[in-house]
Amino acid sequence: MTADTPKHLISPWAPLRHKVFRMMWVASIVSNIGSWMHEVGAGWLMTSLAPSPLMVALVQAATTAPVFLLALPAGALADIVDRRRYLIASQIWMMLIAGTLGVLTLSGVTTAPILLVFTFALGIGTAMMMPAWGAITPELVPRNELQATIALNSMGMNVSRSVGPALAGLIVAAVGPGMVFVLNAVSFLAVLAALKTWQRPPKQSELPAERVVGAVRAGLRYARHSPELRAVLIRGAAFFVFASASWALLPLIVRHHLNSGPGTYGLFLACLGIGAIAGALLLPQINTRLSRDKIVASATVLYAIAMLALAHSGNVYAAAGAMLVTGMAWISVVSSLMTAAQTALPAWVRARGLALFWVVFMGGMAAGSALWGQVASWISIPYALTAAAIGALFGIIAVRSYRIGRHDIADLSPSIYWPTPSVASEFEIDSGPVMVTVEYHIDPARMQEFTHVMHQMQRLRRRDGAFMWELFNDMEHPERIVECFMVESWLEHLRQHERVTVADQDVIEQSRSFHLGNELPKVTHLLAAHR
Repeated sequence: MTADTPKHLISPWAPLRHKVFRMMWVASIVSNIGSWMHEVGAGWLMTSLAPSPLMVALVQAATTAPVFLLALPAGALADIVDRRRYLIASQIWMMLIAGTLGVLTLSGVTTAPILLVFTFALGIGTAMMMPAWGAITPELVPRNELQATIALNSMGMNVSRSVGPALAGLIVAAVGPGMVFVLNAVSFLAVLAALKTWQRPPKQSELPAERVVGAVRAGLRYARHSPELRAVLIRGAAFFVFASASWALLPLIVRHHLNSGPGTYGLFLACLGIGAIAGALLLPQINTRLSRDKIVASATVLYAIAMLALAHSGNVYAAAGAMLVTGMAWISVVSSLMTAAQTALPAWVRARGLALFWVVFMGGMAAGSALWGQVASWISIPYALTAAAIGALFGIIAVRSYRIGRHDIADLSPSIYWPTPSVASEFEIDSGPVMVTVEYHIDPARMQEFTHVMHQMQRLRRRDGAFMWELFNDMEHPERIVECFMVESWLEHLRQHERVTVADQDVIEQSRSFHLGNELPKVTHLLAAHR
């Protein structure tokens, strides 16, 4: 049984016992309230500056587009620089942007293009901040409280989603959108204060930091050769594309299907938030009984049932009940997927992996919203929601082989397992490419078993930096097997040594157990010879 195995019920409030996380959590709620206020204020201001549907829609596009463009480079930066300082810089950037927009708006200078430019700039800050913010979570709480921590973060987001727009409506009605932007700028001070109190230990490495382009490639390579992370991304895509239908069509359901107004819409959002809070409180108990795979599958079924109820109830109270269930199911799925992503990523690549999760999340929601909006225009809103609900159920079946719910999560903490290789001459540390060979002597009768283990080794080598890997048989000596892999440079190979995790030791030891003799397999390092 590992540290991640639930031994007893963990209180949903347990992470708040940790001072730094508690301060970060409260600060994030304050900042998110400001962000939701900004979104409402920007949309309302655009209806005055340029009241065309296209311009109003571009405000939302300017907010979300940077996530698609910058999430992965932002994740790479968050992995190669100090995350605390990086987050402070992103908060200062957003505070300055929001404050400047507020001053311009209060001065009557803001035009539609200016609003779009500043909203896009604020979206850049959000895109740069999101992977780093997610990556620091495991640094603030014990591993066995990670699920409760993520549920609390999701609950805080839903509280912000409920409070922010309501406050923005009151402020805009009283003094105009300019003050909303100023208050959003002030809200970033809460996060800055929390970050200032966090004394993050420095990163321990004698190697130079990765370059951004190389770090992006390394992140994509890790995702390609990490079945655990791929499973999370695939399960997320299968859910978000269909789940987006409720979010996209809810205003139309209220207006056209229920013949109601903004009060009902606000009620539904409140029910959604209450359901999410209830789900966050129930998750710790559920986690002691069900695996994450079963939680995601069960919650998706509930979400689909809620969509059907929302589509065909024709009654405000029944639809409000459906929104309560939607909130509970939503937070169960999102929290489980995010926890699975966190536990699938070692510290050196965590922000890059989470950036890919955010791309899948935002992309699935954006693409799904457009898809179901178009479907609703073809076959009506209730039938579009019905189709989305059926699609979500089929999605569970289609991706059931991608497992995210193992309780015995591997230990991905760094393991100084490989000694630093010695060299006989001086050369540039970024020289390359480098070919590494490992020579095994294997009993031919165990060759098939050995080959199976070496396929796992191939995944580890490629995941941590190799761009080529192969296993060779000696034609003259059948017992001699040579593993060969190549990396871009000597520096990248040294990084491979740092990236070995405690879980990787099991695979390495299995491969060595087949080797005949008392000596370890012979390792040779070959550097490309250039004229």
